Amino acid sequence: MHIEPGVVDGAKITLSYATAAASFALIGKMAADSIRNDGGLAALAVRSLATTALVFGFFEILPHHPVGVSEVHLILGSTLFLMFGAGAASIGLALGLLIQGLFFAPFDLPQYGMNVTTLIVPLWGLSLLARRIIAPRTPYVEVTYLQALSLSTAYQGGIVAWVAFWALYGGGFTAANLTAVASFGGAYMTVILLEPLVDLAILAGAKALSGATRSPVFTQRLHHAAA
Repeated sequence: MHIEPGVVDGAKITLSYATAAASFALIGKMAADSIRNDGGLAALAVRSLATTALVFGFFEILPHHPVGVSEVHLILGSTLFLMFGAGAASIGLALGLLIQGLFFAPFDLPQYGMNVTTLIVPLWGLSLLARRIIAPRTPYVEVTYLQALSLSTAYQGGIVAWVAFWALYGGGFTAANLTAVASFGGAYMTVILLEPLVDLAILAGAKALSGATRSPVFTQRLHHAAA
């Protein structure tokens, strides 16, 4: 989902600074909720280190291909949310993206505001959806395929929507630009289909290894009802 250099440039890129500021406000809210309801500051810090390392690995190691106006990544945002909670997932996504830009892809830094918005706002939406479709008494290791699919679709659909917004905002509604946006959205369908299966496989592993995963490294909701 990295916005390609040049998709939005000039004065138009100023908008990304505002959306990034709003995204960091959402990160702060999700982090504060995690501190208050999910183990405190120390647990959030440990989980955030884990998610940052994982996100950096996702971006650098997992396959990613440029398609249309952006790149198709297996970001596993819903997996991070279910395993580590919204606060740690949001911090990991923002920091992992920043570290990649600083040390491995400096040409992506001007697009950081757009890219962090594209990752964080859908995660916030996913966290709201999870409250509606997963009963408070249901630990995350018990989520169904349909619930995992709903979360993945919400997150990846949000990413596609933001990428489309940035592309159309920067390049207008030309036939070529619309085709590029459509090709990116179509390619992302593979991620939407694959991610719920990854979620369920990882959650099954967490359930089987409950002795190891009942620790502050993971969200309390992984094995317990909501507080």
